[in-house]
Amino acid sequence: MKLLKGNILLCLGMFLLSGLYSHAQDETEGIEFTMNLSKEELGINERLRVDFTMNKDGDNFKPPQFDGFNVIMGPSQSISSSWVNGKRSYSKTYTYILKPTARGNFTINQATIEIDGQTYKTTPQKVEVTAAVDKPNSEKTVDDVADESLHLVAEVSKGNPYLNEAVTVIYKLYVSPNISVTNYRPLDNPTYNNFWSQDIPVTKHTAQNGTYQGKPYRYVVLKRVVLYPQKSGQLDIEPLSLEIFVDVPTNRRDFFGGRIYTSTSKTVSAGKRTINVKPLPEAGKPADFSGAVGDFDFSVTTSKTQLNASESLQAKVEVSGKGNLKLFQLPEPELPSALEVYDPEYEESINTYSSGMEGKVSNNYTIVPSFRGKYPIPSISFSYFNPNTGSYETINSEEINIEVIEGPTSNTTNATPAANKQAVVPIGEQFHFININPNLSAIGVDRFFGSNLFFILLLAPLLLIPIAIFTFKKREAIASDVVGNKIKKANKLARKYLSTAKKELGNKEAFYVALEKGLHNYLKAKLHIETSEFSKDKITSILSEKNVEKEDIEGFIELLTSCEMARYSPFSNVQMQQDYEKASEVISNLDKQL
Repeated sequence: MKLLKGNILLCLGMFLLSGLYSHAQDETEGIEFTMNLSKEELGINERLRVDFTMNKDGDNFKPPQFDGFNVIMGPSQSISSSWVNGKRSYSKTYTYILKPTARGNFTINQATIEIDGQTYKTTPQKVEVTAAVDKPNSEKTVDDVADESLHLVAEVSKGNPYLNEAVTVIYKLYVSPNISVTNYRPLDNPTYNNFWSQDIPVTKHTAQNGTYQGKPYRYVVLKRVVLYPQKSGQLDIEPLSLEIFVDVPTNRRDFFGGRIYTSTSKTVSAGKRTINVKPLPEAGKPADFSGAVGDFDFSVTTSKTQLNASESLQAKVEVSGKGNLKLFQLPEPELPSALEVYDPEYEESINTYSSGMEGKVSNNYTIVPSFRGKYPIPSISFSYFNPNTGSYETINSEEINIEVIEGPTSNTTNATPAANKQAVVPIGEQFHFININPNLSAIGVDRFFGSNLFFILLLAPLLLIPIAIFTFKKREAIASDVVGNKIKKANKLARKYLSTAKKELGNKEAFYVALEKGLHNYLKAKLHIETSEFSKDKITSILSEKNVEKEDIEGFIELLTSCEMARYSPFSNVQMQQDYEKASEVISNLDKQL
């Protein structure tokens, strides 16, 4: 009997181990990494398209050497994802366009990629290059046309600027007249390390006519940014990558003779740019130079030049012009010790244009004189580097005399500047006599027994006992209402996810995930069904039984469909706003009927 039990346990263990092994093997076998060629035989004047496709995202992709061919385009990336019957399908493709360099038989060697820690390789394929043909590449695919018709270019205003001199980068998308762009989304935004950066919003994307490599194109400005390099030497401007959704014409026609278009998406990159930043010259650098680079004006002004002691005046130190206005310190005035100076208030009025920052910055000092007399505010200097002339320039302010007409007289010389601040000397009566006729009264002795506190403490238990009983019964009733607690929890979750969806407007994936969760939790609260029971048919059937109007049922189902389609289709901000408002309206209508 013991032997029989042991055999049974042994068989059961082997069965479980074999099941786990087969499951792991199925997961590994489900990963595919293949190479596809547009043709195996082509003329020397034709182009070859090579696609490396995987059904799961990986890292460290390494293409082959492509011996016998020149790479004229690529790698370009395309990603597709869809949900069918609750199952997700994924595909990522690296595409190269090759041009043969000679006739003969060539081999496209294997490419490698790492997926889940495993290295996968494609199978090498042979290609025969023949003599030139009459109609090279007579049948181009939709992706071929899109690759040739989209170009993202980063235009840099200066390739050899000075340290802290403005550099403008304009990203332009060139589109061939043969295709049309329907939407785009950024994949990788540059971080601009070693630069102070300021984006210039592009409020309207207007197509303009231009040329790219000598051919007529239309272009759209997608992004503008002003950079101020913070270190000298070779600095890299990281590339901007976008996924572009386009409509490409085909050779097919519809019933009325119109050309049929096919939609596709392509990944384009502006490429990395390198600039050489020149350091500021050491020769002739002023001692008070604080890093200002540009073309500036400098002034020191006061709100008044005559006043009485203990009154206040405003002194403004202001720099205006064009340059790195946010990246340097303003000079500080040296004032006589008899003037009390408070910490300055910083003000700025700066606009950033394609050529850089323009405007003014200032420090406003509040000054209060303590004594009567005349006080000069000495001239102060401001130095900056002008990149247009390649030299340093210094501006000196005019000396300002402050006259205090009325007030106490100081025993010290009042015209001596001091680096330290001196407190204001109080004016008027500084000491007061002690009151010799105080109105004093005896301190009474408070008794606890018979006082108000005594009676409050005495009656408090009588009042707290019924309150405690009522609270206990209320909590017991709430705890016993299991269904009601579930409904409250689901309602809370629904409000939470609808609130999250509102915050995520503009972020497509996060918005529709939050919206779908909010809709599901709302139905869970109202219909008392578990999440596993959800399906469109089930929802339609239950809402119909509850006598919900057909229009509201269809609206709810359309919202769920939009959430599913948003996972792999481009949705605009307007569409997201409409879906959110529709969700609020549908839930409000359902509340009135359920």
